[in-house]
Amino acid sequence: MSPVSLRLGYKASAEQFAPRHLLELAVAAEELGFDTVAVSDHFQPWRHHGGHAPNSLVWLAAVAERTRRVRLGTSVLTPTLRYQPAVIAHAFATLACLHPERIWLGIGSGEAMNESPAIGAGWPKFRERSERLAEAVELMRRLWSEQRVTFEGQYYRTVNATIYDKPEQPIPIYIAAGGPKAAALVGRIGDGFICTSGKGDELYRTLLDALAEGAREAARDAREIARMIEVKVSYDHDAAYARDACRPWAALALSAEEKGGTEDPIEIERLAAAAADRAHTRFIVSDDPEEVVERVGDYLELGFEELVFHFPGDDQERALRQFAADVMPRLRD
Repeated sequence: MSPVSLRLGYKASAEQFAPRHLLELAVAAEELGFDTVAVSDHFQPWRHHGGHAPNSLVWLAAVAERTRRVRLGTSVLTPTLRYQPAVIAHAFATLACLHPERIWLGIGSGEAMNESPAIGAGWPKFRERSERLAEAVELMRRLWSEQRVTFEGQYYRTVNATIYDKPEQPIPIYIAAGGPKAAALVGRIGDGFICTSGKGDELYRTLLDALAEGAREAARDAREIARMIEVKVSYDHDAAYARDACRPWAALALSAEEKGGTEDPIEIERLAAAAADRAHTRFIVSDDPEEVVERVGDYLELGFEELVFHFPGDDQERALRQFAADVMPRLRD
């Protein structure tokens, strides 16, 4: 996979909006000039009251039929526990056949709140989750390129499995990483790298260095690995509105200690209520488009070329319109 020019994307937050509303927002994003739509994959949302969790596979099929140009993918889906990797390989092969060169698969090692309740089992340690992820990638790629795949892995097995409808072009696999071990795995096996904004330049340099080291270990060129970052932005002509719009995402402001491995949306909602006044700290909050461009530019300088913007407020149409009119042209320039 070769490096890409700048792509500006929209994060379709499945935790926040009902399926039909989310679909219309994705259509609007394409109409306003966004290049990519990335949908989250949640079995349970961050809040019980007023939360949502449409199935990303069903939703992607629907939105792909309503759009013509934007690239579509997950950010991120976990193909290891709640989903078996052969099933994900099958689903994404069909999506890519229907919509050639528009589909990518974003994956990660998962969150307990999305996996454990659905499978009724405990949450594996990071090492097992990482091993599962690497094994899932190997199996999915074999299913996309071979016939009668008999796979004997540590966690997954297939016997003479064939996906009969395969896309002509390989489906890019982007892998999320929040630490150096996960980033090194991306360097070894990923087509793309995904991370989220607001965590400090030092961490991103550490992650990108680990990615490059992983690529070297696998005799790969790290420059061939796409770099995507979800950028949390609350931009509005009204500065007070922009700050207040962050409150639905107060859970993002909770520290690891505050969350304490909580899996229950009701409990996370309760904890987040106490953090609502600092929800804005996880976002670029501004009424000045030049300030937004300057702060987003930091990620471009680090080497990220695919920016997916996460707008926090409930009025997404307003956020999309203002961002597309004021910020996107400046970013492209």
